[in-house]
Formats: sequence, structure tokens, C-alpha cells
Amino acid sequence: MESPVDDSPEVAAIERAMVALRRSQRRRTLQRLRGGEVPRGASFDVLDVIEAEAPVDVRGVATSLSVDQPRASKLVAQAVADGLARREADQADGRRTLLFLTADGQAMVDEAHRFRQSVVERVTGDWTPDERAEFARLFARFADGFTRLKPGP
Repeated sequence: MESPVDDSPEVAAIERAMVALRRSQRRRTLQRLRGGEVPRGASFDVLDVIEAEAPVDVRGVATSLSVDQPRASKLVAQAVADGLARREADQADGRRTLLFLTADGQAMVDEAHRFRQSVVERVTGDWTPDERAEFARLFARFADGFTRLKPGP
């Protein structure tokens, strides 16, 4: 049984904004703003996961990227081959291999943070500091709510 939907204008506006962001991401708006180049391809998604969740293993990368384990293994292997990530035996469980960023991988992630933050500054450039603070608080809370959602009834 479906729960009733809040049909308020605010909920509708949030939903439309979510769709617009998703479409923008699909069109790689940030990539185009940057000049069209994506550093070393899909490895970058792996770097984001390693930075956010380190230490993490291939299974964790697969879960975070919503891909199967063989695909995650290929992505991780590419990041390692590119010198952006390294594998290290788990000291608590020798059967498990953990992933960490290399200095080059961390530099790439840091540069991406600076670029994305510069885009946020451009988008919110005419906002007051209070508006930025309130949006940051609410958007982080909204995103956190998504991470806590679980599929099912």
C-alpha cells in the first residue's frame, strides 16, 4: 500500500529541482564547465568513493557506485594502474584488500573539490551569507535523508 503523497507546492518544487539536477548531471554540466575533459575517465568515481569511505574494499566500491563486483574490480584496477589508488592488505583480515588514494589520487580529488566549490560559489554568488548557510544546512540534511532510505515496503 502506497503512502499518501504530500502534494504541497514546496514538495513539488523540490521534486522538480531534483529532476533538473539529475538531468544536469546526466548532461555532464560540470564536465562542460570545466572544458569537457574528465581526468582519467571512470576512475574518478572510484576516487570519490575511496576518499569518502576509506578504508574501503572492492565490494564497498561496488555498493557505493551501484555496480556489480566485476565492474567495480575493473574500475579499481584502472585507478590503481593510473597510479591514483593503491591496494593494501587489511591487517585485521589478510584475505581482504583495502583501497587508499595515492598522492596523485588525492591531488586529483582535491582539485575536483576546488572546482566544484567554485561552481557552487558562482551559483550562489548573489546569495547572502545567511542564505548560503541555511541552504547548506538544509541541503546536507536532505542528502543525508536519501542515504538513510532503504528499498522495500
